[in-house]
Amino acid sequence: MIRLSFAIALTLMPHAAAAEMSASDFEAYVTGRTLTYADRGVVYGIEEYLPNRRVRWAYLGDQCREGYWYEAGEEICFVYENNPDAPQCWQFSQRDGRLSAIFMGAENGRELYEAKNSDEPLVCLGPDVGV
Repeated sequence: MIRLSFAIALTLMPHAAAAEMSASDFEAYVTGRTLTYADRGVVYGIEEYLPNRRVRWAYLGDQCREGYWYEAGEEICFVYENNPDAPQCWQFSQRDGRLSAIFMGAENGRELYEAKNSDEPLVCLGPDVGV
C-alpha cells in the first residue's frame, strides 16, 4: 500500500522547473543558430545569434535590428541599435529540448519558447520594401 501511495504521489507531483542556463551554456546553444520564438502558439520573432555575442532580431514581418547580449547575474540581457538605453533581460532555461525565455522587465513573466531552430541566416527586410 505504501508503494502504491508513493507511486501515485510521484505521478501527481508537478514536473520540476527547468534549471536556468548559464551564459556559457546559452552561448554554446545559440551561437551560429537562428531561433524562432513563439508566445502561446503564435510566432513572436526571430533572432540570429552571431559570433562574439552579437544578434540580429526581427519581429515577424518587421525590419531587423542589430544588437548584442551580455550576462547580468542570472539574466541574459539584449541591447538593440534602435533602443540602446533599454536592455531587455530574460532568464533562459531548456525544457523538452528547446529554449524557454522569461522576460524580466516591465512585462515581467512573459514567456517565449523556441518554436524553430535553424542554421540558416535571418532574412531581413530592408527599409521601404514594396514602396
